Amino acid sequence: MQENQTSQEKQIKQLSARQQSWQMVKFTLFSISAGIIQAVSFTLFNEVFHFPYWLGYGIALVLSVLWNFTFNRRYTFRSVANISKAMTLVFLYYLVFTPLSIWWGDALTNAGWNDYIVLIGTMVINFVTEYLYQRFVVYRYTIDTNELAKKDEVSDVDVAHEFSDQ
Repeated sequence: MQENQTSQEKQIKQLSARQQSWQMVKFTLFSISAGIIQAVSFTLFNEVFHFPYWLGYGIALVLSVLWNFTFNRRYTFRSVANISKAMTLVFLYYLVFTPLSIWWGDALTNAGWNDYIVLIGTMVINFVTEYLYQRFVVYRYTIDTNELAKKDEVSDVDVAHEFSDQ
């Protein structure tokens, strides 16, 4: 339904400060869980299988992206956006981010930097840039359009109605 709108009908949902804060908290929590998946899988590939940095990092990144995309789409941005389109947009972000982060990660670790310091720094850069990209590019027109968001809107209307009756 959202996909068929003309550009004049598309509107970016304005979130209150409370909604924006809660959205950032949820994104942060899901990103932490994705970061744990990335760190654990990277450690496995690095310490057990002795993969080169770029390969272990690349596989761990893909695992964390799939996790993060799935949960943030449903619970953080609460979007019904076309999954293929949304994932393609996320893929385009990672088409730029991944080679750059592999390049700088490989260069820094070859220069003697600790693998885990490089990984943590890269994860922080990823966290900030991915939130901005998902919020303002991937989901800009489809925030709060899924069934969870609609339930909350109904609940908010019911609460407001109760207060207005008093």
